[in-house]
Amino acid sequence: MEGIYFETAQHIQIRQRPATLASRILAQLIDGFVMGIYIILVSITVFGIMKVEDNSVAVITMFVLPFLVYHLLFEIFMNGQSIGKFAMEIRVVQLDGTKATVSSYLIRWLLRPVDITISSGGIAVLSILMGGKGQRLGDIAAGTTVISLKQEAIKREDLLTQVKSDHEPKYPQVVNLNDSQIMKIKSIRLEALKSHDFELINKLAEKTSQMLQVNYDTKPLAFIDQLILDYEYFAQKEHGEG
Repeated sequence: MEGIYFETAQHIQIRQRPATLASRILAQLIDGFVMGIYIILVSITVFGIMKVEDNSVAVITMFVLPFLVYHLLFEIFMNGQSIGKFAMEIRVVQLDGTKATVSSYLIRWLLRPVDITISSGGIAVLSILMGGKGQRLGDIAAGTTVISLKQEAIKREDLLTQVKSDHEPKYPQVVNLNDSQIMKIKSIRLEALKSHDFELINKLAEKTSQMLQVNYDTKPLAFIDQLILDYEYFAQKEHGEG
């Protein structure tokens, strides 16, 4: 799947990958396993200890209600994750990358029987494969998607130190930084991307631009990336590389 580009209130654009279909199916299987364990424990308690009649309202409620509200409650109170989603490192978010709202979780949950239960997941799979943004029908209606928390930005770290020979530096002032400072910039950038702290990226860009006395006309993250590439470019030239 292609990535989804989120733009934050601070005008920082990041690329986030939709969760793979396989990861979503595995998350569903894990959730099913958890519910299976719950049923076993409840059965042992109810029929082995409590001796409640099989047709009692209490028994029906204890068996049925958790199945109905499991995904809704976990996603609301675990920030878009069920136990299965947590294990697979995926999460429900709004299409702009922000935290999903309670109403969004509710809409997804209301359409879950159509997407998954009645069609045995067929409609959800078809919608996810055809849409390109990792959305089942419930996501489309709620304006949400399910993303992978395994950030591609982390994998891009190697690219930021492998500068092409035809790279065109934009900020020669970066030579005034030392290795310790550029490593600190990289560290803050990476930590901000991991935690989705876009305000930190914004502050990092502002502070670095002030320190180097340069202005930038790009998004803060693009500015930081350019500085890192420029630094590596000049460092390689100094050591006779490239």
